[in-house]
Amino acid sequence: MPAGYSFRPRAWALALAAVACAAGIALGIWQTERAREKRKAEARAERISVRGEFLPERTVLLDNKLRRGRPGYEVVTPLRLAAGQQMHVLVNRGWIAAGPGRSRLPDVRTPQEPVVVRGRAVVPGRFLELSDEVTRGPVWQNLTLERYRSAMPIAIQPFVIQQDAAAAPDDGLVREWLPPDLGVEKHYGYSFQWFALSVLILVFYLATHVRRDRST
Repeated sequence: MPAGYSFRPRAWALALAAVACAAGIALGIWQTERAREKRKAEARAERISVRGEFLPERTVLLDNKLRRGRPGYEVVTPLRLAAGQQMHVLVNRGWIAAGPGRSRLPDVRTPQEPVVVRGRAVVPGRFLELSDEVTRGPVWQNLTLERYRSAMPIAIQPFVIQQDAAAAPDDGLVREWLPPDLGVEKHYGYSFQWFALSVLILVFYLATHVRRDRST
């Protein structure tokens, strides 16, 4: 400490600063743990395996899906479950490029025999749609389970399977899925803010309790 100055702590201020710093550190640790938990959840995002037969006649193509700047569709086909009493699950089988003309849809190869589908179970979200024309035959702007149930007279599970590429047949579809976003970075940001606040409280306490000696 510079000559002519001394540190003069007050008991009540010390107690208050200690409590505030401890709370900030505790909250920072809690946010860090939340981030770690969600990171683990991302790694073990629900993956399932089902067996059944595809129904290609009930396929829908999700429009305006880009891959490396090229327009195309995501192919969603229901799978009739082998053990499901006429129950089905929608399978997002991957991406296919659009042809040179929008009037001609791409030819999607679909296995005719029973298959095993492995992938991640997801629930499609809601979207902002700027037009009332959200479906044109098999071409849809977006997919919601409610919309599919209204359009197709089959029973479906309350999720969609994003098919893994490793176990999928060679059908020409591209399967590159983004990992689920559970807000991990948000928790790390909050954690940093709480730790920084604790440091700021400590610095403020020290700065306000250093006094110039009157004898100097």
